Amino acid sequence: QVQLVESGGGLVQPGGSLSVSCAASGSIFSIKNMDWYRQAPGKQRELVATITPGGMTNYADSVKGRFTISRDNAKNTVFLQMNSLKPEDTAVYYCHAEIRHLFDTSMTYYAYWGQGTQVTVSS
Repeated sequence: QVQLVESGGGLVQPGGSLSVSCAASGSIFSIKNMDWYRQAPGKQRELVATITPGGMTNYADSVKGRFTISRDNAKNTVFLQMNSLKPEDTAVYYCHAEIRHLFDTSMTYYAYWGQGTQVTVSS
């Protein structure tokens, strides 16, 4: 059994900073890309940032220069540092990871999602 557990988030004023983290636990052999998505009320879930096992990153245009994704491979954890937050960044933030199970000889990677954490940017 594999779980992604998120922490962080909350309420912050425009221009402020916030960080969220997501730890994967359970029967894990390896993790490929780790991502952060977000979903605002009435909108589709969108990809915010991606990081490869080697640390290469990619960001949505709307967050470039403001958000930083990082990961700790030893702890199976991904982080998202959010600076210069705007009201339009308000959403539920979800982590996502592709995980190969320990002792799974099929070499299949399965997609897992965190439970989501609310980020609200408001004065």
